Amino acid sequence: MSSHHTGPLPERRDRGAISYFFWAFAVTAAGLILGGWLGWAGSRTVEGTLTIFFICAVLAVLEISLSFDNAIVNANKLKDMSPVWQRRFLTWGILIAVFGMRIVFPLLIVVVAADIGPVEAIRLAASEPEAYARIMHEAHLSIAAFGGTFLMMVGLGFFFDHEKDIHWVRWLEERIARYASVKGIEIALVLGVVMAISQLHGGDKGHSFLVSAIWGLITFLAVEVLGGILDRNEAMKTGAQGGLGAFLYLEVLDASFSFDGVIGAFALSQNLFVIAIGLGIGAMYVRSMTIMLVEKGTLSQYRYLEHGAFYAITILAVIMFLQSFVEIPEVITGLGGALLIGVALWSSIRWNRAAAG
Repeated sequence: MSSHHTGPLPERRDRGAISYFFWAFAVTAAGLILGGWLGWAGSRTVEGTLTIFFICAVLAVLEISLSFDNAIVNANKLKDMSPVWQRRFLTWGILIAVFGMRIVFPLLIVVVAADIGPVEAIRLAASEPEAYARIMHEAHLSIAAFGGTFLMMVGLGFFFDHEKDIHWVRWLEERIARYASVKGIEIALVLGVVMAISQLHGGDKGHSFLVSAIWGLITFLAVEVLGGILDRNEAMKTGAQGGLGAFLYLEVLDASFSFDGVIGAFALSQNLFVIAIGLGIGAMYVRSMTIMLVEKGTLSQYRYLEHGAFYAITILAVIMFLQSFVEIPEVITGLGGALLIGVALWSSIRWNRAAAG
């Protein structure tokens, strides 16, 4: 890969950390004002206004805490993309992430699960939020199976890599690396886990889980294959690493990350528009973090940061599978991921100090 593909705006590496979050702060202010207005329009009381305002703020914090690992994985993929595709992802990609995944995706779930038209789904979200939330809740098993399978493939793909030579949890990662050259080992492991869980559910639930998980696996493999073909063709035409395949991969990855947040959000509010505001604010911080990580070369400065993110992804996949049996609060998921990344950062700083000394 050519060395000049290190960031969308390499000449701005000296920017202060806060400057990266200008648009995130602007969207936060606009979103919270809009949330307050929605609260006032719906209740005409100060209490109702403050409640919606508070829910928007909590959802934004929830999305940010769930998205540290998403930003790190985005940056990991972006640093190898051409500057043109980096910019496309950070503009179009984030629009798709905010509007597509936080607004269109919950509507699509209801369209498929309830077998109704998109217009009817929007009407249901606006006028019958309880019924809308119930349909979303009933679709939770399938979403957990699909998202969990996709994310588990992403997580295991990082560890089962024969070229990976930096190990954080050495005793575990070195053992995994020994089997990295075995073809299809991640697929076999994931299928084994999926089969076991579907057997535990049994009946219609087990069948539903298995079918959704298989679709998650097929989606992951299809994105990998399509991404490889697209980027290979682009590289042959332009003589440079492309980005369309990686762009698609990142969009599907973001979708899988947002499953958890979107479903969890319904525990706090049944109003689709309130959820979209809260999660949309969070998504802007993911974009800001991603740009900062790429431009400042943070991933190369802190050698275990990626490891922490991929451990968090693998654990999130396990949690999504467990959520098909029991409810696990989003706070645990968010804080768990953030804690892992924090420990990875601390380990990286310690390593840097030892290396410098």
